Amino acid sequence: MATKKITLSILDQSIVHKESNPRQAIQATIATARLADKLGYNRFWVSEHHNSTFIAGSAPEVLMVKLADETNRIRIGSGGIMLPNHSAFKVAENFRLLETLFPGRIDLGMGRAPGGDRVSASLLNPSNTFNEADYLVQLEQLQLFFTDTAVSAYGPLLAVPQATTIPEQWILSSSGGSASIAAKFGMGLALAKFINGSAGKDIVSAYRNKFIPSAQFPLPKELVAITVLCADTETKAKEMRKFTDYVLLQFEKGNFDKIGDAVAAMNYECSADDLKRVANNSGRVISGTMEQVKDQIGRLSDELDIHEIMASCMAYRQEDRIRSFELLAEAVGG
Repeated sequence: MATKKITLSILDQSIVHKESNPRQAIQATIATARLADKLGYNRFWVSEHHNSTFIAGSAPEVLMVKLADETNRIRIGSGGIMLPNHSAFKVAENFRLLETLFPGRIDLGMGRAPGGDRVSASLLNPSNTFNEADYLVQLEQLQLFFTDTAVSAYGPLLAVPQATTIPEQWILSSSGGSASIAAKFGMGLALAKFINGSAGKDIVSAYRNKFIPSAQFPLPKELVAITVLCADTETKAKEMRKFTDYVLLQFEKGNFDKIGDAVAAMNYECSADDLKRVANNSGRVISGTMEQVKDQIGRLSDELDIHEIMASCMAYRQEDRIRSFELLAEAVGG
């Protein structure tokens, strides 16, 4: 079991299930943020996804305003802004405004994936080249905008409002490449095991070994994001796990729409290939009763030497999601 206290956070994707609609999904996200604030969770991040009816969260910077206003102390962030989809200048202005409204409570988590498909990414930013070199330029530009040191041929270029504080910056990573970028810029590392179950100690070690201190982070700082399904009984936990396994299978097959059907998930019979995929995805999910989840999280924290766990939960029923976060807080001491 982990020897240090574990900090808990939440990643919410505003899932739209068969019997709900996008408004209900967003309202569920707001209700979950209020709960997280009450239960003592550290951060509440929302994601950016496009061109899918299954996920309503497309504009985290907009939703974050509502979430921060509805809560009192929890940090509110993006998990993440898919930076190549946007102008770095506009991202800087959006997050400076957020930091002005809610100083000291805003996280800017960033990634370089499209958050959907390349067609929608190209529509969001027609100049998107999908090249890492351009992503690095955007990250460099952000630092200039946040510190009022950007200039053009016509003079200073200011991202307004000129907030007195800078949002905490994190890089989302499921690979060594992004971890190296986080280290280069002296940003936090958000290890995305909910995307890549095999992402592990080697990525964390590469980040720590290459880390260059920054004004925000004089020392390396990490969190690990993973799907957590916690239930009062093993039967309920297995039911939640089967739905999650089904959703992940459909994602891998490119089926991003009409997959939020609990009946279809429960009745789905896995092929031999499906069973291999489920096994390969096992590292993306922690599930079980309170004690089982507590043990798995403790072992994960010890294995990675990371003491902030960011839990995602795409359970079909909102009451199951809420209960999962309640049990998790009770088990781990969020």
